[in-house]
Amino acid sequence: MDGFKKIDFKLEEQEKTQTPSTDLKPLEKNPKMKFNFKKFIKSKKGISVLLIVLFLFLFGIFGVYLPAVKVYKSAKLTYQDAQAASWAIKTQNVSLALDQLKKTKTDLAITQANLNSMWYLKYVPVASFYYSDAYHLTKAGEHGLNAATILVESIAPYADVLGLKGQGSFAGGTAEQRIGTAVKAIGKITPRIDDISSELAIVRTEIDKVNPDHYPAFIFGKKAKNTIDNLRTLTDQSVDLITNAKPLIKTLPQVLGEPDEKKYLIIFQNDKELRPTGGFMTAYSVFRLDSGIVHVDSSSDIYSLDATISNKPAAPRPILAYLPKVPLLNLRDVNLSPDFKVSMDDFSKMYKTSGGYKKIDGIIAVDTHALVAAMEVLGDINVNGTTFTTKNDSRCNCPQVIYQLEVIADQPAQIVKENRKGIIGDLMYAIMNKAFSSSPKKYWGPLFQTMLLQLSEKHVLTYMYDKDAQAGFEGLNAAGRILPFEGDYFHLNEANFGGAKSNMFVSQSVTQDYSVSSDGVITKTVTVDYKNPYPPSDCNLERGNLCLNAVLRNWFRIYVPKGSQLVSSKGSEVKMTSYEELGKTVFEGFLTVRPQGAAKLTVSYKLPFKLSNNLLLPLLVQKQGGTNDDNYKITVNGRTVEDFDLASDKTLNLKLK
Repeated sequence: MDGFKKIDFKLEEQEKTQTPSTDLKPLEKNPKMKFNFKKFIKSKKGISVLLIVLFLFLFGIFGVYLPAVKVYKSAKLTYQDAQAASWAIKTQNVSLALDQLKKTKTDLAITQANLNSMWYLKYVPVASFYYSDAYHLTKAGEHGLNAATILVESIAPYADVLGLKGQGSFAGGTAEQRIGTAVKAIGKITPRIDDISSELAIVRTEIDKVNPDHYPAFIFGKKAKNTIDNLRTLTDQSVDLITNAKPLIKTLPQVLGEPDEKKYLIIFQNDKELRPTGGFMTAYSVFRLDSGIVHVDSSSDIYSLDATISNKPAAPRPILAYLPKVPLLNLRDVNLSPDFKVSMDDFSKMYKTSGGYKKIDGIIAVDTHALVAAMEVLGDINVNGTTFTTKNDSRCNCPQVIYQLEVIADQPAQIVKENRKGIIGDLMYAIMNKAFSSSPKKYWGPLFQTMLLQLSEKHVLTYMYDKDAQAGFEGLNAAGRILPFEGDYFHLNEANFGGAKSNMFVSQSVTQDYSVSSDGVITKTVTVDYKNPYPPSDCNLERGNLCLNAVLRNWFRIYVPKGSQLVSSKGSEVKMTSYEELGKTVFEGFLTVRPQGAAKLTVSYKLPFKLSNNLLLPLLVQKQGGTNDDNYKITVNGRTVEDFDLASDKTLNLKLK
């Protein structure tokens, strides 16, 4: 065919059968690469290697694998029992908790025995690390169970008094008799707090011997290392809590009036008119505790008490500057320090000069949140013909009891009513009376736990004149102190110097933004956004109106680490000042928030220390008493790393790089 070249198939076949060139020599085998397995296995060296391999195989099976399986099975059973005990404690079932704790201790002893049978592993490289960690963890578990058992056994006789599940020892008698018996018995069990503390100290020692670096994430995943780190943190917190609370626990019978009665001044702080320690001090009562039984000796209006004080000192600078027409310092305005003890020291000095002074053993402050929380447990309360409830009142979008108290205490009346604010003391007494006359099983436990929560959230603040009792409350962070702290610190403290109850309507959110320069200098920008979406009240007193929502006149102070330097500020209506107080640097200013309005405060400052490479920055945010769940955001160069509502003091560890 035209255009195609003829193919010579014979030539192609010759090429396929052509013998390769003999110029290339075949590869010679290296004599050293030869291995005669049969000959090696019959040699002494081969027999030794074989015996070693056989030993390792048998040791792996009988010395490691089978014992490890045995340990694992018993440890799994122990863990299940521990979970059941934990559930019983969380559900407050004292009897079940005791049974489960005993069962867990028995199973843990078996696990420890199985683990101890593998003692030889502590001499084996690498395996010794994990054997040691397992040993210390089981020892920590043993002493942790001992501490839990002591605690549960101590409270078991008072299960019914505390409203817990379980048969206590005080099923008979009146409510007051049962309280009295329980308080007298507390003195017999308080020494056991030392036993609990000792057991937890051993737990911490054993946990500290476990090395988290034995569990790298690329082998074990992040969960193993994080679990050990969290266990260490939880143990440290538990030991610190017990250690700090020991002075209070040991003096608790004396605090409750056993054997000698105690008197306490109860101050009501109206957080709707916020002041530095939690609210405007509007009413007071003197409560007497006799073996746990509460008696109200007197209850009155703070204005009446103020009227008995002569030769009042001149008002300090903040009051002269921001509280209109108040030239003298009144007892009701003396809580200017954000540190409750400092404010109450000033209050006590002035209180002793009043005509209504009575010798007391301490001061306890409560705000509206505590009252409402107690009523949510006990139900409606009737005082002097008025029924108070916690149902929402549309006139203030707040509980009815709050609005009703404001009407009675602050609404103008044609006829002057003496001791109108004393209704608050009467309400507190009615709450106490209902608590004592109600079913312990139904009310006492929830009420007791509710008050513990109110203490942690700073709606109840304490100042005891007894040093040990005060140390105990401070250890529990229930004394409203401004705390020392290594790292970054933040506390926003505000005072309503307008007289109206504007804090009932104003909400606020706080953003703290960090930026770190290349040399480690930390600049922090704090932004506080205020909003009042509600219409103003008709504050014409001549028409007898109730002035609740008016302009918020807000004196604010920001407490930061000592030595911090103010860089810039915006939003304060006066020039911001800086000074040192309570071991902190303070930035002070003033702003207003109008009804149906908003305001923004921005403050930038440099922290007095630099950020070290790859280190976390500790931060303590302290809550102001009387405030409730303000939103906080922590950002790094505008990127949110934490977002929370501040219900109580909060400690964080921030990664800024």
